[in-house]
Amino acid sequence: MAEIVDLEFIPVSVPYVRTEVSTLVTRSGVTDVLVKATDSDGRVGWGESASGANVESVLEALKGMRPLVLGRSSWDREAARQTLWKKALWQYRKPTACFAFTGIDIALADICGKECNQPLYRLLGGKVRDFVNHYFYLEPGIPEHVYSQGRKGLEKGYSVFYLKVGLNVEEELEMVRSLREAIGPDGKIRLDSNGAWTVKESLRIIERFDRYDIDFVEQPVSQDPVANMKEVRRKSRVAISANEGMWSSEDAYRQICARVADVYCFSPYWVGSLLEFQRLSMVAHYEGLQVCRHSHGELGIAAAAFHHVSLTLPNLVDGSQQYAQIMADDVLTAPLPTVSCANWGVPEGPGISVEVDESKVRKYHEKFLSHGQFLPYDRAAEALAVTGVLGQ
Repeated sequence: MAEIVDLEFIPVSVPYVRTEVSTLVTRSGVTDVLVKATDSDGRVGWGESASGANVESVLEALKGMRPLVLGRSSWDREAARQTLWKKALWQYRKPTACFAFTGIDIALADICGKECNQPLYRLLGGKVRDFVNHYFYLEPGIPEHVYSQGRKGLEKGYSVFYLKVGLNVEEELEMVRSLREAIGPDGKIRLDSNGAWTVKESLRIIERFDRYDIDFVEQPVSQDPVANMKEVRRKSRVAISANEGMWSSEDAYRQICARVADVYCFSPYWVGSLLEFQRLSMVAHYEGLQVCRHSHGELGIAAAAFHHVSLTLPNLVDGSQQYAQIMADDVLTAPLPTVSCANWGVPEGPGISVEVDESKVRKYHEKFLSHGQFLPYDRAAEALAVTGVLGQ
């Protein structure tokens, strides 16, 4: 088998068309590290590592992982991951390791698909669905602005609408009221407070929101201790989704087996590989629970790879998460389907089935060199949010 002979790590910064605001972040774009892997037969695979709080730490992690991946076959990526975790001590820094190695994993999987001229989903067991449905990501703002977005999403064929909450309940109730008016009785509304509330607060607030028929609430309370989420799930008649606290394979397994939620919202970035995400999603399936594919605000490379895995999951809910809708650009030669519509069908190109535009890679690498990381705590954007400029 061909061996991996080169791994190149390229940090890029790609802006949003609007600032993302939640209880956790005020962010104006995506900074990730692209992974370009080359094997001894000249095949090239592309991957994407998430940056999290600090892209430099992920870049250094990738550099540390490189020597233990070079010389291996692209088909041995799970073995490489085990070596990194057990012998290179990355099991002691799991979240950073997962963010970093997933990019390598995607690149090697891309090469595998190209080597046998098959789309990645076939190498993962084959599809169980003909498309994956995605949500419409709303910008918080005055009710009229939310109403307008709801109508726009409905016209484009979206049926699931997602809104960040947890900053101002009274204002957010008006946003949700306006959204329900815009999308009618059949559209699904999902809310995410990123753990902003206490248990008692969440129970009161969720009940108030549910006058507008809420599909589920993501992470209403802190993940620690697990009793928080278990109590909210037990006492709330609205379905609950878990996201925070799925920081590693072991954490995700504990959360699922503890049945802290009805829906588990995570991705390969949380657990360190495409196959690990598929395995843990099946654990939830055997428990009679569902999964929602989480988005960190990734670019098209990761989105495409995760789409292949999603096609194989029997317990995937509609309304998978996506950021293509709010990206100003991408590093691909063609836009993702989710830029303009809710459903993404079955790709038939080899590997992850997208083509990288290396001129755009250079452009957004230069953006990174001049601008740096799009930090999750953009103070200038936060000041605008506080004064109420955003979303008007």
